[in-house]
Amino acid sequence: MKKFWTTLRRPSVHISLGALTIGGFVAGVIFWGGFNTALEVTNTEQFCISCHEMENNVYQELQDTIHWSNRSGVRATCPDCHVPHNWTNKIARKMQASKEVWGTVFGTIDTREKFLDKRLELAQHEWARFAANGSLECRNCHDYNSMDWDKMSDTAQRFMKPAAERDQSCVDCHKGIAHQLPETMVFKDPALDQLEQRAHSLKVKDGEHYYAVKAITLYLDEGLTQEAGELEAAAPVTLVQRKGGAVQVAVPSWRKTRGFGRVWYEDFGMNIPNMVLDKAVAQNEQLVEVTSEAKEDPMTGLPWEQVNIALWAESGALLPDADDLWSYARDTYRSGCSVCHSQPAEGHFDANTWPGMFAGMVGFTNMDADTQALVLKYLQKHSSDYAGGAH
Repeated sequence: MKKFWTTLRRPSVHISLGALTIGGFVAGVIFWGGFNTALEVTNTEQFCISCHEMENNVYQELQDTIHWSNRSGVRATCPDCHVPHNWTNKIARKMQASKEVWGTVFGTIDTREKFLDKRLELAQHEWARFAANGSLECRNCHDYNSMDWDKMSDTAQRFMKPAAERDQSCVDCHKGIAHQLPETMVFKDPALDQLEQRAHSLKVKDGEHYYAVKAITLYLDEGLTQEAGELEAAAPVTLVQRKGGAVQVAVPSWRKTRGFGRVWYEDFGMNIPNMVLDKAVAQNEQLVEVTSEAKEDPMTGLPWEQVNIALWAESGALLPDADDLWSYARDTYRSGCSVCHSQPAEGHFDANTWPGMFAGMVGFTNMDADTQALVLKYLQKHSSDYAGGAH
């Protein structure tokens, strides 16, 4: 080793300094050229789909989208969307993607079933990358400053203009535009999970008032064997009695007298569901107590009456304070629905308008079914009908 180092430090007696310089330059050119050539080879669609998992999954899905075929004849390839164009970020992305080669070698997603099982995790990694760089790759083709607002539909303008003003990342709203969305993309919010754990550990008392932290199944018997319907999230109940792992709850509500009366509501004239009963249970006069005479809703002309029923449910899903539920629902609404646009204030619509408005927004969020039900009920209970006519 010492001899080798001494040789390197000693001036050459056979090769001139100029020859060494030229030789080093040529070697550098060859190395750099080879490196860039290899880099460009790995930056082609053909290279991407040479991985079996890509070709049989996401590549097939891409061919059904506008990014594959459109009237303009412009087609996006894999690296157009998944590899940054500037050199520094491209190298970083290539180094990051090297572990995907590892996955290919060891077959971690070498079947459709394995791919689907891991799809949500893979998608979340890519969405996080787009969020971090502001959808840099999308903007190589789609530039806010080049958009012709007059050629957009009114709906597109309503969402795109605020996004442009905030310089918003494209994938915030356009997940799944080039590939299918993961079937399991909805996930339970940890905050809601904590509320459910609190409800599970709470010692409830007879005669006290509670609120359902999530939708629960109702039964006719304390053995919880005969299903009677479903209690909706945040529905107010009064605890009648407890037996073992079951609780009997009274659910005072309103119902329309026309039809089977299966859906019971929280307030007169308000389509805020408390529970949905089986038809036989809803029409059983021995179970259903009518507590007021029917009166007509002037808005619809439908007669409503107050009713009550006591049914059984599995214990561990009740909380004593509705504010805990509303706090979670409010935060979720303001964070989840502000991703795509400025969300309307709770009191902007009345209770019967909110279900339609919410249905148009919730499809762009990751809320699970329990969270959706809770947020919608929060919006209805804080609508203009309950906020002193805020709108």
